[in-house]
Amino acid sequence: MPIRVLKSKFIQSREYNTEDVNELLDFARKAYIHNEIDIKEYRLFIRELEAQGAVVPENYKEVSLIENS
Repeated sequence: MPIRVLKSKFIQSREYNTEDVNELLDFARKAYIHNEIDIKEYRLFIRELEAQGAVVPENYKEVSLIENS
C-alpha cells in the first residue's frame, strides 16, 4: 500500500489534507494499533515516511513504556 493510500485514509478520517510526514507517521501508528493496517504495511509506511524526514518526537521517546520498562 503506497503512501498515497495512507494519505487518502487520512483525508477520509480527518477531513483535511496534510503533507506533514510526522502527522502521517502518527496516523500510521494509530492505524496499526487499531488493526486497520497490518505489520507489513506499517513497516513500509514507517520506512518511507522516515526516508522523507519523519521523526518520532523526543517527548514520545521519554514516555514510552517499552523503552522505560
